[in-house]
Amino acid sequence: MNLGLGCVRRPICWPFGSVLDSRHCVFALTLLTLLMQVVVEANSWWSLAMNPLLIPEAYIIGAQPLCSQLVGLSQGQKKLCQLYQDHMQYIGEGAKTGIRECQYQFRHRRWNCSTVDNSSVFGRVMQIGSRETAFTYAISAAGVVNAVSRACREGELSSCGCSRAARPKDLPRDWLWGGCGDNLNYGYRFSREFVDAREREKSFPKGSHENARLLMNLHNNEAGRRIVSDLAHVSCKCHGVSGSCSLKTCWLQLADFRKVGDALKEKYDSAVAMKLNSRGKLVQMHSRFNPPTNHDLVYIEQSPDYCLKNQSTGSLGTVGRLCNKTSEGMDGCELMCCGRGYDQYKAQIVERCHCKFHWCCYVKCKRCTKIVDQFVCK
Repeated sequence: MNLGLGCVRRPICWPFGSVLDSRHCVFALTLLTLLMQVVVEANSWWSLAMNPLLIPEAYIIGAQPLCSQLVGLSQGQKKLCQLYQDHMQYIGEGAKTGIRECQYQFRHRRWNCSTVDNSSVFGRVMQIGSRETAFTYAISAAGVVNAVSRACREGELSSCGCSRAARPKDLPRDWLWGGCGDNLNYGYRFSREFVDAREREKSFPKGSHENARLLMNLHNNEAGRRIVSDLAHVSCKCHGVSGSCSLKTCWLQLADFRKVGDALKEKYDSAVAMKLNSRGKLVQMHSRFNPPTNHDLVYIEQSPDYCLKNQSTGSLGTVGRLCNKTSEGMDGCELMCCGRGYDQYKAQIVERCHCKFHWCCYVKCKRCTKIVDQFVCK
């Protein structure tokens, strides 16, 4: 599998051998620090966000033994790991960024993107081809684009550097182009090769449900990447005497990931129901609507109601969830608790208060406690 990204020799680091490259030795030591938990069975590369690995130090000597221990990876992903082992940390960071953003976006929903353990990450709920699953695939693929693109810019990866994106045509002629920007092109391509590898290795009969799910996953992975690309923008810095801004240097910069999450949440709300046609292609369930674009999320199965704990669907239920008594939205006690009612109790919270600005230049606050009413679903 050729990414067109180049292939570099992997070093043997002291104390395991002679020093070949100081950057890679630093990486090896960083990786060794990360590998502090037991290897567990995993069903997805998402586990890289949850489950740093514990392996003997000798495995740092070569890429292949290390990658073979990452049991959440498919065979194609392990091969990419062998070629680009310094990327793995950032793939894990990208997955973690995606998971955290998912949890933020769904914090007031019955399904709140909870992780259930280190091996399956989201649990059995991901076996359903629902719109929640669609969002999860998209935000995770977007997280990898984000993390790898910025790692390139920061000089953390051996096979990429600052962005080489073409100068925008509408940029004023006297503004300079070429500051060290986020390498979106590289991050996009690497995310596509790595994240999609698991799906592309599979082979199912064209008319099967499994093939429909495979196509759904690939579509949503791409939608996540497209959103990151669409939200990237030109950022500039002024130069000149006393900040006169007589000259500007500009570069490509990724949007804050919260904007990516917000955009994908909107795509979730308008996700398109799909089905397989006679030729084994995904088509929209309801032909009266416009067909989905590469930026839209798609799903093939209806979501559970997530009201009660269900082992077969992986639903955790909403028993014990906090709710808002006065809200009529999804976070309101009526909807969040699925009509079961709620309990009220007093809770003590600690918050910053009486903040004062001190010259120069910090803010000092006191810590205050107060008693508040909280409502919990029965």
